Parts: sequence; structure tokens; C-alpha cells
Amino acid sequence: MFPRRRQVRIETERMTLRPPEHGDYTAWSSLRSEGRDFLVPWEPSWSPDHLSRKAFSNRVYWAARAVSADTALPLFLIRRKDQRFLGALTLDNIRRGPAQAGTLGYWVGQRHARQGYMREAIEAVVHYAFTTLDLSRIEAACLPENAASRGVLEKSGFKYEGVAQSYLQINGRWRNHVLYSNLRSDRRGRTDVG
Repeated sequence: MFPRRRQVRIETERMTLRPPEHGDYTAWSSLRSEGRDFLVPWEPSWSPDHLSRKAFSNRVYWAARAVSADTALPLFLIRRKDQRFLGALTLDNIRRGPAQAGTLGYWVGQRHARQGYMREAIEAVVHYAFTTLDLSRIEAACLPENAASRGVLEKSGFKYEGVAQSYLQINGRWRNHVLYSNLRSDRRGRTDVG
């Protein structure tokens, strides 16, 4: 018998955040394809079949298993007024026990960037992680030169913690990343940004 799938739906002022569904393929592949040049500098290398329906189906199945297993919370950002797909956010690598932590990753379509959608989504997911998932720490990392990503993290309450050398392979190269965190009971105040 399979574990019962947890229904996850987070409502924000303008969006519904929910796991991906098979019917999202066309909107997802179109937004990723049209914004390829905008996204590629900040992401791991895309596989040759990255935009294929099969790869997307695998993503949907992984998302359902991850939510059921409480190991990740992959969410699509859907604008309520017109049901437009805007981007995605994943709370991944959820660790229980003494850690009670997870790692945040996200992307937004180029035409929807700098409109506050990602900040709204991050703040809602952090609240959900602290109140519903009972996590204590949310971590995030980005390239040092990614001013937009750093800005959205800082405006969403994340604090700078340092630099991780050769943290992730981005666009085919091992890259240093700046590390941020948001703590449920954060008394650190403002931190210096490197």
C-alpha cells in the first residue's frame, strides 16, 4: 500500500503554490524555453532532454513521492487571476531529527521577474515550513554575482552566513556560493553581507 499523498496548497495574496501536475507541462516547458538565456547562467547544466514531456513526467512523479515522504516540497507558482504559471520553488533536502532544516531553491520566468512574485512565494513557504512542517532552519545559496537572488533572500528575512567554496556545479562549472539562512527564532538582527 502506498502512503497517502499529502495535499499541499499554499495561498498567497496573488498566487497558489502547489506541486506540479502533468497538465502543467506546456506552460512549464514554454516558460523555461523562452527564458533559457535568462536561467542558464544560474542553474545546473540542462540535460539534452530537459524540456521533454518524459523528463517533466519524471519531475511530477518525483514531486509526489517527495511530498509523501516528507523529503521535499516542490511547488509551482500559479497566478490566481489568470492561472498563469510563473516559476517554481522547492524546499528540498528536508532533514528531521536534531536538524529540522531544509534547503530552498527557486526560479521565476523572465517575463515575471522583478514583480515581487518570488518574494511573496518565499515568505509563504518559509511560514509554512516553520508552522506546518515544524522546521527550525531554512537554508539557501546563490552565486555571489546574482544580485536579484541575493536581494530577494535578504528582503524575505534571510541572513548572510558566509561563502561555500565549489558548492554546486552551475552551468557546467563548480562555483562558489554565498550562503543564507532563515531561522524560526532568529535573534541575529542584520548581518553583514559579503
